[in-house]
Amino acid sequence: MTQDRDIAGLVLAGGAGRRMGGANKALVSLAARPLIAHAIDRFAPQVGALAISANRDAGRLSDFGLPVLADRDPRLLGPLAGILAGLEWAADTGASHLATVAADTPFTPRDLVARLAAGTGTSPQAIALAVSGGRTHPVFGLWPVSLGEALANHLENDRDRSVMAFARAHGMCGVDFPIDDGRDPFFNVNTPDELDEARRILEADTQ
Repeated sequence: MTQDRDIAGLVLAGGAGRRMGGANKALVSLAARPLIAHAIDRFAPQVGALAISANRDAGRLSDFGLPVLADRDPRLLGPLAGILAGLEWAADTGASHLATVAADTPFTPRDLVARLAAGTGTSPQAIALAVSGGRTHPVFGLWPVSLGEALANHLENDRDRSVMAFARAHGMCGVDFPIDDGRDPFFNVNTPDELDEARRILEADTQ
């Protein structure tokens, strides 16, 4: 897939990594490379510009040659705060939409952005979120940049700061992605055991 210049991309790397012993999951090694590198490789060709959302290890993450965006609110309000920083940055790039993925998901679909964009159909201002196996993945989405002000107000005034709460309130549509051979394309690494499973999957793919 070629880059869509109207769509900017954001890799969300703000997780606390509690189930990984407090380690920054984005920088955990998978096949001799940081976990986030696998997400970037799959995602970067799909967007016109790319940034990383993170509130720690900015120096190490900047080694990827991408802008590293911290939340503007120091309270660390979760993924929506990272998405807000991304929407504001995307607006400055001239993009109409922001696509988001998680740093701890090494098998992000290579056609994620195209499928999300197609899934909005005749409603380009809808928020498109990925779905697999009947489960919605809130941080894998396509967001109209025009929602920046509404999201800032939501974070300031609404107690429910979950991604789903905001998405439902502003026109969400789900976009289905197939599970091939029992493998969920949105498999993410939260624990050492899941990191081992990701290694096994990569090894199987290279055989």
